[in-house]
Amino acid sequence: MSASLLSMASLGNNVGVLSAAASGLDRFIEGQGGDLDRIFGRAGIDPEQLRHPTLSLALTNYCRVPEEAARQSGSDNFGLHYGQQFQPRDLGLLGYVGLFSSTLEEALKNFAEAFPYHQHSTLIRLVDCGECYRFDYQVRHGAILDRRQDAELTMGMAVNLVRHVLGRDWAPRAVAFEHERPEGWQEHGAAFGAPVQFGRPCNFLLVPKGDVQGRAMPERDPNLLFLFQDVIRRLGEQGNRPSLLEEAGTQIRLALAQGEPNLECISEQLELTPAGLQRRLREEGLSFSQLVEQTRRELALHYMRQRQRPISELAPLLGYSETSAFSRAFRRWFGVSPRQWRGDDR
Repeated sequence: MSASLLSMASLGNNVGVLSAAASGLDRFIEGQGGDLDRIFGRAGIDPEQLRHPTLSLALTNYCRVPEEAARQSGSDNFGLHYGQQFQPRDLGLLGYVGLFSSTLEEALKNFAEAFPYHQHSTLIRLVDCGECYRFDYQVRHGAILDRRQDAELTMGMAVNLVRHVLGRDWAPRAVAFEHERPEGWQEHGAAFGAPVQFGRPCNFLLVPKGDVQGRAMPERDPNLLFLFQDVIRRLGEQGNRPSLLEEAGTQIRLALAQGEPNLECISEQLELTPAGLQRRLREEGLSFSQLVEQTRRELALHYMRQRQRPISELAPLLGYSETSAFSRAFRRWFGVSPRQWRGDDR
C-alpha cells in the first residue's frame, strides 16, 4: 500500500482542489435531474478528471459546478443535499486523514491542518472557544463570488465526519453561513439539527468539546495516518500559488468593506512595493485603478443577483460612501440604473 500511495503524489500538482472533493458529484447531479454535460461544460470541467482523486481541479471551476447544478436542476439547496450524503472516505486522502486519527478531537484538528493541501485559496481553522471548537471555512479566491453551494456542502462534509463516530442524530451547537438566508432556509435547520445563522462574516460550525474529547475513531491507525498526511502534504506543496491578479483581487475585495482600496495597503498585503505592484499589473495589461474597478463591477453583479439585498445596502459593501456614487458607477458599467437592472430581471 505504501508504494501505491506514494506514487499518487506524482500524478499531478494541486493548484486548486483535489478532484476527490467532487467524488460522486456526477451521479448526484443526475439523481437530482440535472443535465451533466451541460453543467460540467459550463463549469469548464472534464468529467473524466473525477475518476482520478489526486488530480487537481481549478477552484473557480469546481465551485461553479454546484452553483450551475442548483440553477439547472431547480434544486436551490443542491449543495446542502450533496454535503449531507457525502461520507468522509469519499474525500479520498483528506477523509482518511480524519478517519485514521486516534480520537475524534484529533480527527478534527488533523482534518483542518491537512485541508489547505487539499484545497488552496481557502481559510480553514479549528478555533478553541472554551466549551466548543469553532470550525471556520471560507473560500478566499478573488474570482469566486458565488460560493453558497460550496459552503453548504463543505459544512455537511465536516458534520458527517463527526456523525461517523457519534451517529446520525449528532448535531453541532450552531451553524453559520456568510451568504444571506435562502428561500428554503428551514431545510438547513432540519439537516444540521441545530440553529442556523445567515449573513455572518464567515461560515462556521460550533462543536461541543465534550462530544469529541476521548472518543476513539473506529478505523484509527497511526501508521496509515502518517502515510496519508505525507502524501497529501506532498501533493499540496507541489501546487502553485494563485496568480498575482487573483491575489490582488482578493485583497481588494476584502478591503472594499473598509472604503476605497489603497495602493500602499494592498501592496503591503502582497509583500510588494507600490511601484512593484504597479509594474506587475502593467505586465498583465491593467492599472491598479482598473483592477479596483473590475473587482467592484464583479462584486456589484454578485450582490445585485441577491435580490433580497436592498440596493441601499450595496454602496458600503463596494467601498462607496454614498448610494449615488454606486448608482453612477453602475450606470457607467451596464448602461442602466441598479433599479432598472433588477426590474429588467437580467
